[in-house]
Amino acid sequence: MRSSTTKRASHKAHQTVTEDFIELSTGSESIRIGFTEQKISGRAGISTFCGFLGWHRFGELLAKLLPPREAKAAGGRGGRPAQPAHEIALGFIAGILSGAQRLTHVGWLRADPMLRRLLGVEQIASQSTLSRFFALFRHPGINQRAFTPLWNWAMRRLPSLRGGYALDLDSTRLLHEDGHQEGVLTGYTRLGNKPCLHPLLAVLEEAKLVVGFWLRPGNSSCAHNIAAFTLELLGNLPRHIRLRVVRADSGFCLAPWLSLLESQRLSYIVVARLLKPLQRLCRKETIWQPTEVPGTDVAETWHEEIGWEKPRRLILIRHKISEKKRPGGKKLLEVEGYTFQALITNLPQSMPPIAVWRDYNGRAGCEGVIKQLDMDFALDKLCLKKFFATEAAMSLAAMAYNLCVLFQRHLGWMDRVTAATLRFRLFTTGGVISNTAGRTTIRLAVPPEQRAWWRSLYEKLLGVIPNCNAIPSCPPAS
Repeated sequence: MRSSTTKRASHKAHQTVTEDFIELSTGSESIRIGFTEQKISGRAGISTFCGFLGWHRFGELLAKLLPPREAKAAGGRGGRPAQPAHEIALGFIAGILSGAQRLTHVGWLRADPMLRRLLGVEQIASQSTLSRFFALFRHPGINQRAFTPLWNWAMRRLPSLRGGYALDLDSTRLLHEDGHQEGVLTGYTRLGNKPCLHPLLAVLEEAKLVVGFWLRPGNSSCAHNIAAFTLELLGNLPRHIRLRVVRADSGFCLAPWLSLLESQRLSYIVVARLLKPLQRLCRKETIWQPTEVPGTDVAETWHEEIGWEKPRRLILIRHKISEKKRPGGKKLLEVEGYTFQALITNLPQSMPPIAVWRDYNGRAGCEGVIKQLDMDFALDKLCLKKFFATEAAMSLAAMAYNLCVLFQRHLGWMDRVTAATLRFRLFTTGGVISNTAGRTTIRLAVPPEQRAWWRSLYEKLLGVIPNCNAIPSCPPAS
């Protein structure tokens, strides 16, 4: 690649393009690279999502819930007032949806000529402004007052289900090798004992919606604060959301929590811990019943661990390794050739063991949600100096994930796609912003054959009367 310093005085060149071109050789041709004064954005397609936020008046909701910013905390010059907290939060959400992984990445979006206009904010916040904003979340009370109503707002966008929703609880370890932030403590991870954070979250499986999020120090156990988390979650459920079952892994299989669910008259399926008493039950003398699933046998009994106040229904599942491509469960040295699972449940005995096992397998969707939060919403990258500031940033990122889910439901898409797919399909569509006849105008750079699809998309998002017509999940191929 070489730079051409010769001025080309061509009357055909666009008046906003300089005439000092860079010559780029691609091997097959030589391409001239120049510069333009036009206001062009590579994120014009995010206007669809901004229209969705405007339709739901999401900015007004944030303005009511987020802690106010004082002028002295804004670091402004000349007595300028502080930028409102809801504007900073909207810019942060748009930054995460644009692919930002850190606060500095969000700050780079200040150069985008279109984004702040679409969001209706004064400016996309810089890294320092974002840091000061999240520093407002100084204790758990502030976080709960801000985010508990947001989880409720998201759930109220869901329909009621005749059979009810499955509530899945899980935790994840977020590695932070530097280990200097508050709450980053050594805990067990897949890579061994490492400095980490240990969030706890709840997901409604049928909607893949995050309905609760608490951050915990890295040295916390899986079930740390689970009772308080569950009570807050149940108290925040809208009246039309009914839970048919609560599911969790073995880290939550503790008698006080199971008793709490029973006192709330909730059905549950929880993975039992394969301790020595259960391992003895899994040996060959157990009477196993074959099922219609090849290589899978089941057994059922009543089981009471030390410290339990009563026995509970236990479902044992045995998988023959030779007949399974990906057998679940754990291997026991005493019984070669098999893997085992054990489930504690209070579902009625009229529900067969194999049906209980299949129901629990639906919890895999929660793992997919956690994976998306890590990959597409920077959950494992957002770590601030103070603990509750980090929780606020992660909660707002999880809310951005919820908004993506609700955005697709609004459009009537049956097959949910990831945020990465939304970026390529919608958000990173280019466009030009200008002022035409005194009005701000954005022209999207889409092929003619796709423009009808884009028009129907905006009609669905911006219509005053709810539009029941589903929009195809992708435009026609160009």
